[in-house]
Amino acid sequence: MTINLSELWDFNNSELSEQRFRSALPTASANEVLILQTQIARTYGLRGDFSQARQILAEIEPQIQNSSAEAQARYYLELGRTYSSAAHPPESQTSEARELARSAYLHAFELAQDARLDHLAIDALHMMTFVDSAPEEQIVWNHKAISAMQSSSQPEARKWEGTLHNNLGYALHTLGRYEQALVEFELALAAREREGEAGSIRIAHWMIAWTLRSMGRLNEALGIQLRLEVECDAAGEPDPYVFEELENLYRALDNTERAGFYAARRKASQ
Repeated sequence: MTINLSELWDFNNSELSEQRFRSALPTASANEVLILQTQIARTYGLRGDFSQARQILAEIEPQIQNSSAEAQARYYLELGRTYSSAAHPPESQTSEARELARSAYLHAFELAQDARLDHLAIDALHMMTFVDSAPEEQIVWNHKAISAMQSSSQPEARKWEGTLHNNLGYALHTLGRYEQALVEFELALAAREREGEAGSIRIAHWMIAWTLRSMGRLNEALGIQLRLEVECDAAGEPDPYVFEELENLYRALDNTERAGFYAARRKASQ
């Protein structure tokens, strides 16, 4: 595919992304049009309009079976995301919705794996953590995704490293397995530092500090969160999650004055 989807995506602005995809349609090949339509559907899913996303996918479904492996894999990935994803409220996750998502994601995985589209195969595995959402189940799927990522030599597949280690760390943290979670968050940080995106690096440090607080290593956690406060303020992006952690840390250290200060900062930033 000659169109670079990553250059068209702005995951912080779904409407802008949709406009970019639609602008690319007139000069796209027939196969690229199908791929672009799957991404347009995804922009609606990110906005919580899953019925519109499914409608777009239904319109291209008759052409999908005769399209490329990439178009097919992306179609089933986005179909799955209309039933189960981070954008879905908990009450929507019925057994029927989960099974529809499971079928779509696993089919996307098989298509991508057979075509050596490693990054899409990993995406499908990582989406299964929304279908099987118990932490123990998420750990299994995350390990499968990490194994697929580590065995791939494709640059697009390797880009999943930071996300997958972060997600595994989160599941481990949820189960109180803090030592193991810390290892995963440190691996995520190393990956984010190689990528060089400042915001992602700060999030990775936050996850480490959050885990250190859970482990009772309060002063280490405090040092990281105070540094993050300075960095976020300098970037013009004060972070309520940093303030919340600082509030929690100072309460744990019996410093009610500083805890109150950060409680106020948190409320002001929301």
